[in-house]
Amino acid sequence: MKKICAITMVREDDFFLKKWIAYYGSQLEKKNLYIFFDGKDQDIPDFCEGTNTMLCDRVKGQVTKADKGRILFLSKQANKLLQKYDLVIGTDVDEFLVVDPTTGLSLSEYLNKLHINTSISGLGVDVGQHLQKEKKLDPERPYLEQRHFGYLSSRYTKASVIATSVTWGSGFHRVKHRNFHIDPNLYLFHFGCIDLDMLKERIQNSDRLANGWSRHLNKRARTIYIISRKKASNWETTVPKIRLMEKILRPIFAWNKPSTYGLKQVVEIPERFRKIL
Repeated sequence: MKKICAITMVREDDFFLKKWIAYYGSQLEKKNLYIFFDGKDQDIPDFCEGTNTMLCDRVKGQVTKADKGRILFLSKQANKLLQKYDLVIGTDVDEFLVVDPTTGLSLSEYLNKLHINTSISGLGVDVGQHLQKEKKLDPERPYLEQRHFGYLSSRYTKASVIATSVTWGSGFHRVKHRNFHIDPNLYLFHFGCIDLDMLKERIQNSDRLANGWSRHLNKRARTIYIISRKKASNWETTVPKIRLMEKILRPIFAWNKPSTYGLKQVVEIPERFRKIL
């Protein structure tokens, strides 16, 4: 059996961190989770008990510069962990790598079956609130019971799993100087756009405002508006087509990242995923 761990870096985001620990802890066991807190001015929440946590010096700078600093730090940490683990899963705290329930396998069981040379990606599903059909999120209920639509975004088709020492690009979007490989049964669900009211609160956060996050969070709100205005397509027929597009198409000057060249494809998430997250 392969030894698998998951890592993330977080700053003042207990909401998603609690879900991140609950999900990856159920898939990999808490002892295999590594959480790095961006800034020693934070307190480690009680619900992190059983995981590996570290308070780190704050990565300073505006959004883009700080993202590069954080991913360089996480790449170095992942490369150290590969000395005792076979695979490292790296995600933002609002991202969840999920294996299709049709396989009948857990995430760890599925990854154990794969032969991964460098990295593997799940198809990116940017989950958003449908403003006409969905109410404010209840954090005590599974998210996918309350959010039924996703934007198939190449931005979230990330190189989430690595098997050898590499350097991730900012936000885990790619592995530098290596190709990407999208698995047919893996999905990366991004929940950063899951609730409009939550996004509005985050935009007003003084720390995020000071570090240039308002434009970034406003861009995230576009997912909610796309999902709310565009008719959703069938998952089973649309997902394979988008996956094929992302495998073939690359952004100009970024051959190791997937692209759909601006195609805005919304799908209804099948019921089989509802209880997972």
